Amino acid sequence: MGMMVTARKVTEDKDEVRYQFGFDRQFDRILVINKVNWETRSEDGNFDSAVGMIAAKIKKTWREQGEFPPGAIFAS
Repeated sequence: MGMMVTARKVTEDKDEVRYQFGFDRQFDRILVINKVNWETRSEDGNFDSAVGMIAAKIKKTWREQGEFPPGAIFAS
């Protein structure tokens, strides 16, 4: 069975960017990425596969485009 994690950017400042994310467009969690050292965390303290996968997708897009995307989708 596949998995789909979606994210949408909610805030960005000079130090960090925040995304609402979740399975199947639920957007029930918050991902925080430190823009200086790329430390990534979920506000709920649960660093699971969903966090890792969507963070990797966001970082890949950032590398390609040079900015944090307004949203991202990871599907497997």
